[in-house]
Amino acid sequence: MNTVVIGVIGADVHAVGNKIINYVLTNKGYNVVNVGVLSSQEDFINAAIETDAKAILVSSLYGHGEIDCRFFKEKCEEAGLGHVKLYVGGNIVVGKQDFTEVEKRFKKMGFDRVYGPGQKIEDALEDLREDIGK
Repeated sequence: MNTVVIGVIGADVHAVGNKIINYVLTNKGYNVVNVGVLSSQEDFINAAIETDAKAILVSSLYGHGEIDCRFFKEKCEEAGLGHVKLYVGGNIVVGKQDFTEVEKRFKKMGFDRVYGPGQKIEDALEDLREDIGK
C-alpha cells in the first residue's frame, strides 16, 4: 500500500478540505499520514521520511501557499526525498491570478502537480494513480 502525506501548510487552519482529502484517499486504498493544519515544511518532510511516503500533498486555502512552499523541493532533496512526488492545491496565491501562471510558478518551485481553487480531489486522485500507483 502506497503511503501519502497530507496536510495544510503554514498558518492555515482550514481543516474541512484536509479531512475530505484524508477520507477519499483512505477509501481508495492509500495509507494516509495526515500532519493536520498549521504544518511546517519540516512536518511534511519528517512524516514522509518516517513512513517512506511516495507523495506529499500540500493544501493551502488562506492564499499564502506560494510563500509557505518556497524552497520545499530543495528541502525534500536535502532530506533524501527527491524522488517523492509533490502536489499542491487550494487557494495557493493571494488574489485572483491567472492559474496558468500560478501553475508555472509552482512547477518551477519543484511541484509535480498543481491544483487551483475548487478543483476536486478526484482530479488529484487520477494523477496520484498515474504517478505512484495505488
